[in-house]
Amino acid sequence: MEQLRSNLSRVRIPEPTNRIYKQECCISFDTPKSQGGLYIDMKSFLAFGKDYVCWNYEKTANPIYLHIKHTFKSIPEDRPLKKPTLLAIGTDGGFDNNAPEYVETVNIIILPHFLSLPFPSVELPEKVRLAVDAILLAEGAERKEQLAFWTADKKQISAYAMNLPQIDNNVIVPPSGWKCCKCDKMDNLWLNLTDGMIFCGRKSWDGTGGNNHAIEHYKETNYPLAVKLGTITADLEAAGETSYGSSDVFSYPEDESVEDPLLAQHLAFFGIDFSSLQKTEMTTAERELDQNTNFDWNRIQESGQDVEPLFGPGYTGLVNLGNSCYMASTMQVVFSTQSFHSRYYKNQNLKLAFEAAPADPTVDLNTQL
Repeated sequence: MEQLRSNLSRVRIPEPTNRIYKQECCISFDTPKSQGGLYIDMKSFLAFGKDYVCWNYEKTANPIYLHIKHTFKSIPEDRPLKKPTLLAIGTDGGFDNNAPEYVETVNIIILPHFLSLPFPSVELPEKVRLAVDAILLAEGAERKEQLAFWTADKKQISAYAMNLPQIDNNVIVPPSGWKCCKCDKMDNLWLNLTDGMIFCGRKSWDGTGGNNHAIEHYKETNYPLAVKLGTITADLEAAGETSYGSSDVFSYPEDESVEDPLLAQHLAFFGIDFSSLQKTEMTTAERELDQNTNFDWNRIQESGQDVEPLFGPGYTGLVNLGNSCYMASTMQVVFSTQSFHSRYYKNQNLKLAFEAAPADPTVDLNTQL
């Protein structure tokens, strides 16, 4: 306790603007679930695995660390599954990745001898207790970055919606019985909101979907907005206003699903009363959610074949954040190239790279690679 009190000047109470790392080591893939747990520098709020925390102590002389360790806890096999509401894995509202549950233990560690003080404890100085509470309650910097990448943004109002030109070519769209103007498709149909023409959607990787006639029509005409027939619904909100967020409107020049506040007006131009329509098809987002929930993985795996699982150096990939598999596969290719391997594995020492890095190694590309 005396050593802790004598080093209180090296303990900071984090402020809301501070980046707090507490999910992963700054220079390795160690986490609180790793065998040695994770050590958080209580001055810089950087996190380190057990094999690397001494490097930070040697570099900064900061001796006080918050040690977080997660120990596996068995869970009942009959635990009910939660229905996902978000297109993500392992986050609140997302798909259950069947991850095991853990018991968290927290201690104050004083280097270089790894002296341990339990937390919580009334014997700890108030500054230390306040700092630990703030660190544990804060959203980790790693978590904030992950959520920013895998959480879908709310649909924005299209830049083309408010001044969308509509052509009066005597097109009246019936309430049902739609068909693509160029083929026999009668599902996955998109109504172009400028000229009222109906075309099928894009062809999926497995041959399902449409025949790309809607996107081809855009390339020929540059008419920007189309709505997916079968998804048109009006949501009555508590304020008494009408939202068309459930309707699948796509902007080709913006290349994303968008909001059209004038959708009712644009549909009425072609004789469509949205209040008389019923939702009969999935939106694009709903289809993605359904495919993630019910996808038959045997279609892209070596189903029925005898294969030998490989792991270890040169075989083990990156941990999937839920939607980062494409990035991981790309990085595996980069890491397997001879020039990259020579630059970052053969001719550079990780500890020397860390020592030469700025105060925050998470922003140093050389260290991270």
